[in-house]
Amino acid sequence: MKDIQKIFSLENKTALITGGGTGIGKEIAKCMVKAGANVLLTGRRECALSLTCDELSDKCRYIIHDVSDTSQAEGFAKIVTERVGVPDIIVNNAGINMKKYSAETEENDFEQIMKTNVLGAHAMTRAFIPKFIERGSGNILFITSMAAIFGIPEVSAYAASKSALLGLVRTYATELSPKGIRVNAIAPGWIETDMSKKAMRNDKERLEKILLRTPMNRIGKPEDIGWAAVYLCSDEAAFITGQQLVVDGGVSIGF
Repeated sequence: MKDIQKIFSLENKTALITGGGTGIGKEIAKCMVKAGANVLLTGRRECALSLTCDELSDKCRYIIHDVSDTSQAEGFAKIVTERVGVPDIIVNNAGINMKKYSAETEENDFEQIMKTNVLGAHAMTRAFIPKFIERGSGNILFITSMAAIFGIPEVSAYAASKSALLGLVRTYATELSPKGIRVNAIAPGWIETDMSKKAMRNDKERLEKILLRTPMNRIGKPEDIGWAAVYLCSDEAAFITGQQLVVDGGVSIGF
């Protein structure tokens, strides 16, 4: 039987987290470090990445990279492999949103969202798949959204991108799980980040609506997503693949 102290451990694992300098990505990094992992963060803003790594000390490193520049994905994977080896975990967290009515959402709006949220995540994952297959193990985690579960107004491009990610999760899992690679997703509910707190302060009616349909009657904490990520990437979730874990305080089943 496994030592109780080692349950949900990510000791001796390396996790690559995109968009890891702020928000949910940062909290996933913090929780994974607490679980014993070394983390490599990537994103476009060096300041945010550097500050997060300062918080996490020698367990954290970063490389600047824009996932939407898909032509650079293979080169980035080569740099990562040279510096830290092939990661054990990839968390595709980087993403952008856009608030527009569907009738006002133009083709280039869709292209911008899809290039980052879907094509960027696919390119990042694809660049490491051969090494994962060669090793015979790996965990790939995507961050989806409530917008992939039920209708939310004014986010049609974002909703389409997150729904597409769920399709990728299921397809990847079917292809890669026989080779020892698990693929899953987390769908966060409304989570208290700097961005969401600012939005809620300016829209009290929206906050009341969210709380009214949330059985737990609160907004989630970033660590709620972080620890879910630790679980799904740990050996304790060894028989879970192709799934979307909803972490939402009951929003998706609330009335």
